[in-house]
Amino acid sequence: MIANPQHILVWLPSPLGDAIMATPALSSIRQQFPSAKIMFLTSRTNRAFLEPSAFCDDWMDLDKSYFRMLGKLRQSHYDLAVLFKNSFGSALTTKLAGIPERVGYAREGRNWMLTDRLMPEKENGDFKPVSAVDYYLNVAQYLGGTIANKKLSIGLTDADRQILAESWPQLNTMTGPLVILVPGGAFGPSKLWPVQRFAELADRLIETCRATVVISIAPTPQEIAIAEQIQGNAKQPILSLGQRPLKPGPLKALYEKANLVITNDTGPRHIAAALDRKLITLFGPNNPAWTETHNPNEIQIVGQSPCAPCDKPRCIEKEHYCMLSISVEQVYNRARSVLGMSVS
Repeated sequence: MIANPQHILVWLPSPLGDAIMATPALSSIRQQFPSAKIMFLTSRTNRAFLEPSAFCDDWMDLDKSYFRMLGKLRQSHYDLAVLFKNSFGSALTTKLAGIPERVGYAREGRNWMLTDRLMPEKENGDFKPVSAVDYYLNVAQYLGGTIANKKLSIGLTDADRQILAESWPQLNTMTGPLVILVPGGAFGPSKLWPVQRFAELADRLIETCRATVVISIAPTPQEIAIAEQIQGNAKQPILSLGQRPLKPGPLKALYEKANLVITNDTGPRHIAAALDRKLITLFGPNNPAWTETHNPNEIQIVGQSPCAPCDKPRCIEKEHYCMLSISVEQVYNRARSVLGMSVS
């Protein structure tokens, strides 16, 4: 491998949560190569959530035209490509772009396209559950970086905070805690706690804690419908991003103001962790080991059932046992404790 690369391409993982969990590794690479020009390649959405970033010098957005993107990579003459994205396509693209050193995990049939390969840990023939934070840090360590810092981080500006203050003025006059509920999830419906339980939880937090409750969702028809169902089932008024959406910057500012975030295991969980928010995460079909954030502010409530963890996007059982095993009382009691209120 090149001893002192001066022009580095880092291809970030696609899911937002994974991109945020890669930030300790990105920090390590920046520290290891302080004089190198580092370019992050990712989606426009991930870029919007991660920037501003002290870990790169520039950004390249994934282009809808494959050949146009390939041309850009060829013209940039990178010394080293660090592939946090595990795909066959990312390895093939950097090889075709003529990048001489290509580092990544040996998986997805791409071994022959990598010049430096890391072997993912396996257990009984399957990939061993390892936190994505540590998974990406292993790559940074291979490059000579340190792995002691496991703190997630995302950028936030005063302009973002100002836009939030102007868009949601009621948040500036709250007399109680701000609680954000995240009832959606891109992985699939198996990760979702029932909407009726989110509604009941919101009512109890508003009635007993004087909380201002905001539903945070992605701007998709499915998640907008989830938010509307929660509002329809609740007795108390709940604010929703479905009715007043925010762009990534002001959305980060909203999370920064939260006293507590209660969420399914999905991307916004990592936004909250990166901003050092108090956090309760509800786990069902997925093993928490895969997405461990090493965040001391996080409480994990793991649903119990004989079939969990199954890692399936859709439940195939008669009842959604793992998520149904998490009661409103459990979550409410932990929430009151986090908010510094006694549980009677």
